[in-house]
Amino acid sequence: MISRLRPRRPQTEPDPYSFGSRPYDLVKEFVLALVAVVVLTVVLAAAFSSPDVKPMTIASWSQADPGDFTTTALAELDGSSDTAGYGPPYNTAGDGQKLGPLALARAVGVTHPIDTAEAFVLTPLAAAPQSPDVTAAISTWKSASADQQSGWTGAYSDALTKADGDPAKVPAGDYGPVPTMLGQLTRQAQSGSLEGQLLSETGFYHSDYTLPLLFLADGGDMSAQAQTQHLAGDQWGMMNEVGNFPGQVWLAPYTFWYQISPYKTSGNGDALVWGTMGLVGAVLLFLPLIPGLRSVPRYIPVYRLIWREHYRSRAKA
Repeated sequence: MISRLRPRRPQTEPDPYSFGSRPYDLVKEFVLALVAVVVLTVVLAAAFSSPDVKPMTIASWSQADPGDFTTTALAELDGSSDTAGYGPPYNTAGDGQKLGPLALARAVGVTHPIDTAEAFVLTPLAAAPQSPDVTAAISTWKSASADQQSGWTGAYSDALTKADGDPAKVPAGDYGPVPTMLGQLTRQAQSGSLEGQLLSETGFYHSDYTLPLLFLADGGDMSAQAQTQHLAGDQWGMMNEVGNFPGQVWLAPYTFWYQISPYKTSGNGDALVWGTMGLVGAVLLFLPLIPGLRSVPRYIPVYRLIWREHYRSRAKA
């Protein structure tokens, strides 16, 4: 009986059992690696992590700086705040930003109308039960002529300036119902109820924080905090808050333009940045169709350096 033996295949790889061996403590290696990673994480977090800054609210603002809050509320009441003179989409007091000859804001129009006196002062006061003196102050204000209202706010603004912004140091004068209304508004803000009253949506869930943010932005404390964190328009800086978006990675292409001219000096900086990013996005989107740019890989074959081993093997074959 003849048995056919299968020919033995040539061994292309060395036998793993032919190598030597030595003891290896896997648990020790794991512990050392874990400790090293933890120490490195703590050190890098201490050196480069983002600050966990508490959110600024109208309540915290009015409690920390009631003078600035009162000054801002007065500006909302007499129509001299930044929001009152912004223009579209909030009002028609300004032209809004332009992109060259295109008046973008004016073309869109007033889509979110805001009367600062009503939105920030009168409506929040009317939304809460008030004492008789506050109710009478609101009625007196609404029944007065525009000139009378302007006289009251102008006199109180001058007195507030002389008192270094401290309402408690304002002497008695002909201010009409203004001190009573602003005093009650400050108390509502400090209690935390004003922020909820400024939300422009009804229902359980709220996502439109336009009014609270505009009120904060019209004050001086918000810009002061931005300056402290190096986030002002004349500074380089981005901050990624601990928590959810926004984060600095996706904001970087936008914020870069604000640091260079003409973006940082133009009154239409937002529109210019928007237009520039739209142009950059269009170039990236239509890159395969743009003559010259689509041929860049032919003249700068970076891909051949990356895949050089592949092209060398093809050349030998």
